[in-house]
Amino acid sequence: MDAAKPPRVVVLGGGSAGWITACLLHREWGGRGGSVTVVESPAIGIIGVGEGSTPQLKAFFDHLGIAEADWMAACDATYKLGIRFTGWSEREGCESYFHPFPGPVDLHTEPGFTHNCALRRRGVDVPAHPDDWFLAATLASGRKGPQPDANFPFPQSYGYHFDAHKLGAFLRDWAVPRGVEHRALKVEDVELDARGDVAALLCEGGERVEGDLFVDCSGFAALIAQQKLGERFIPFAENLFNDRAVVLPTPHSGPVVPQTESVAMKAGWRWSIPLTTRVGNGYVYSSRHISDEQAEAELRAALGLGPDEPQARFLQMKVGRLENSWTRNCLAAGLSQGFIEPLEATALHIVIATALDFASAYESGGFTDRHCDEFNQRIATRYDGIRDYIVAHYRVNQRSDTDYWRENAANQALSDNLKSMMTAWFTQQPIIEANAAIYGQEPAYAAMSWYALFAGYGTFPPREKMQAAPPGLDVADVEATRAMLAACARNFPDYSPV
Repeated sequence: MDAAKPPRVVVLGGGSAGWITACLLHREWGGRGGSVTVVESPAIGIIGVGEGSTPQLKAFFDHLGIAEADWMAACDATYKLGIRFTGWSEREGCESYFHPFPGPVDLHTEPGFTHNCALRRRGVDVPAHPDDWFLAATLASGRKGPQPDANFPFPQSYGYHFDAHKLGAFLRDWAVPRGVEHRALKVEDVELDARGDVAALLCEGGERVEGDLFVDCSGFAALIAQQKLGERFIPFAENLFNDRAVVLPTPHSGPVVPQTESVAMKAGWRWSIPLTTRVGNGYVYSSRHISDEQAEAELRAALGLGPDEPQARFLQMKVGRLENSWTRNCLAAGLSQGFIEPLEATALHIVIATALDFASAYESGGFTDRHCDEFNQRIATRYDGIRDYIVAHYRVNQRSDTDYWRENAANQALSDNLKSMMTAWFTQQPIIEANAAIYGQEPAYAAMSWYALFAGYGTFPPREKMQAAPPGLDVADVEATRAMLAACARNFPDYSPV
């Protein structure tokens, strides 16, 4: 192909990942001679393990110029201010904590939180629970929406809950009239040229779909990247035990809270995600520690369901990542690229980041693979940083009631970076500086997230070893902070999307 001309892109597989990538690449190159074709079989379903997002999804829709009122209604979507973790710690006062999406207001409260955390880590008994210091936690607990009144000057950061099937369908219906070609075809094989690059998708009925650049969104099968090009898959099984999920939808039984719930179970955790039409529930677990039948029974009991209705759906999870997301003229995205269990809802975040970073790297290299190695290193670093943060949830858990939790707490299959981060916390090092030193200037998770995790679990010296704050010690005023956040929350409307 002409190195100065945008490519003909062929995306194998639709769903959220395929259509997000198609929309972003078409926006970059569709008006300058490039093209995007999505080839998906109508017979292949969408995995749909998670139905939550980070604020990156809002940035995606803003980037495309799609209004919330248009896509949210079509996808049964609700707002998400963060994640409520319950039961991950048995320490008194830390049975539950909220991991927020921080906003501008929190710039004024987070320093007090981190300051008090520093004192608690040194054994001084001061308030340092994350729920007291962030506006998102105050809004969620009061069932407030994230859109403030017109006279309130500070926007609130937020993500969404959505129906993954409907999201893919919405993006398809939005993209096709704008120039993305949709081919409903079953792919039978992948044709390589003499150099080993992908030349075409060979489809049922003898149809051949050619392109310059191929995006593999074929799910865990990774038909192009792994099966045809032989890219190596790096499993995270020794880091993350969970490899299965059982899913059960339920009707709404009360007011909608704009948060994801993550509740610890005997051999994993369960999510609760409110949509406008239903509540999505799932139990992510380790098949080494519990059978499918036992997991289903435990989830049904937790939800107050009988043994038969609704019918449960089981999912297998291939947890890990490709060694390289960009191989020859193929970019892997979505489940083909990798998967980290849905604990922090990062799946679509990675899809969006991958597409935007790839478009920039590919074009800045003259639509060649000049910057392939640097791109692959950045994506691998992002994946591994997310993995470390997820692993930390299990490694520092404060439970001891089952083998699953005890084995997670004793797990030594940790990256050097995670070991360094844990060492920094337990040796009272400044976490902001440690996070930057360990994970770079653009870490997968901000220091605030690490503070929320460690402090939310109560990973401080035991209460009996704490000393009272001596007179004159500079302690952040939690009561004043609560009052300020409550005053801010009065500028946000009650939330009731159902």
